Amino acid sequence: MLTGDRVRLRAIEPSDAETMWRWHSDPEVMRWMSDGYPPSLAHLTKRLTERAPDSFEKLTLVVETVEGRAIGIVALRGAEPETGASELDLYLGEKDVWGQGYATDAMRLTCRYGFEKMRLHRISLTVVAENAAARRVYAKVGFVEEGRMREAFRRDGRWHDMILMSLLAGELR
Repeated sequence: MLTGDRVRLRAIEPSDAETMWRWHSDPEVMRWMSDGYPPSLAHLTKRLTERAPDSFEKLTLVVETVEGRAIGIVALRGAEPETGASELDLYLGEKDVWGQGYATDAMRLTCRYGFEKMRLHRISLTVVAENAAARRVYAKVGFVEEGRMREAFRRDGRWHDMILMSLLAGELR
């Protein structure tokens, strides 16, 4: 378990399925995420039960408050030792904790782990241009905008640009 100032990161368990299913069923939580087809609770439980163990290539962790309440998910995926690079995904499913510093702490903790323990050199992510709250969190921890993918995300019958951001080892704030 990894512990920061406001959050702990722990391994995902099959018992997290119901909480994750609730998050995935909330349109406001999923607003700026690629959500695909909504899974049934049974399918999500089966997927979590049968999932491969975490590895260098893909690490998925539950974001908890220090009191132990699950509030989100963070992942480092696509990591390769040859390139020293990985992609980061983060979302908080509990709306009552939005804007209180939990995402920032989870980002810092995950990136620190990636740089120090996984020996990554670069962590990147993409974010919908209109997702101003997420972009503020990413910039606060040191991510910089590298480019824009025009009309790469469709939501509510409209196309939205995606922003590519990255953080290099030594830039974490």
